[in-house]
Amino acid sequence: SRGIVYKEKVWRLPIGTPQSRGKFLRNMLPLEEGDRITAILPLPDEEEWGKLDVMFATTRGTVRRNKLSDFADVKRNGKIAMKFDEEGDAILAVETCTENDDVLLIADSGQCIRFPVTDVRVFKGRDSQGVRGIALGETERAISMAILEHVEASPAERAAYLKQATAERRAAGGDEDEIALTNEEVGEEAQLSPERYEELRAREQFVLTVTELGYGKRSSSYDFRLTGRGGKGIRATDVSKVGEIGRLIAGFPVGGGDQIMLVSDGGQVIRVPVDGIRIASRATKGVTIFNTAESEKVVSVERISEPQGEDEEEAAADGAE
Repeated sequence: SRGIVYKEKVWRLPIGTPQSRGKFLRNMLPLEEGDRITAILPLPDEEEWGKLDVMFATTRGTVRRNKLSDFADVKRNGKIAMKFDEEGDAILAVETCTENDDVLLIADSGQCIRFPVTDVRVFKGRDSQGVRGIALGETERAISMAILEHVEASPAERAAYLKQATAERRAAGGDEDEIALTNEEVGEEAQLSPERYEELRAREQFVLTVTELGYGKRSSSYDFRLTGRGGKGIRATDVSKVGEIGRLIAGFPVGGGDQIMLVSDGGQVIRVPVDGIRIASRATKGVTIFNTAESEKVVSVERISEPQGEDEEEAAADGAE
């Protein structure tokens, strides 16, 4: 969280069961009091390092891009990765990327912004402050950064795809509202060839957003249009209903076979399959995922990419009882 990067060999990490506590990281890394690990990145083979960049984001909406090779040589006591220009700022997320990707930043206020990776120049130094990714109010904070695949598609093509995909899900028995592009000039309706439709479907991603009062939804990546880096962005939820649904607490890409785990400040934990969460427009409030009690809030949402086995499901059921 202080902008320091550490590097560790995987074979040095203890092997344990899903139920074991693991080893305290401060016994493995020279972390200072109050330090938090904000990102863990599995690194590719060294010959791949020259092809990848690394994108940093802070809680105050600053972003910075470096070559991954800038961090090839990291000493045991760590290396400065980024400096902050605001008091109270901290590292939010770190992701590898290429110039064929886009950056999606989401704020707790319900706003988000998507811009090409190339809108952020490659910084030569490791201790610079970066540039503004999203404009935030004094009390607002960025809650997530995601790297999405860049797809060249006009607003008319994206609108036509969303309409056709929604019709297909309805025909398969889904109960879904029409999804239309929000505040975007579509122009004349496009007709997608079967080949183009299949191409767009193969490259579609879904972004899950969850609020602190347990509301959430999945939205197509085609619903998040590109805007200029550094602006206030577009809506990622229904900002007029923040009093009802709470501020955003999480937002990240998910796959249909994923599950998510939600934890409340009351100590309640639930595990939910992603394919049971409704697909809706990014500007809507979503549906209830976690039925929180009065004054209870969701404080953490994590993606679980491997489904539970039968033994784990039984253990979870016993724990719930």
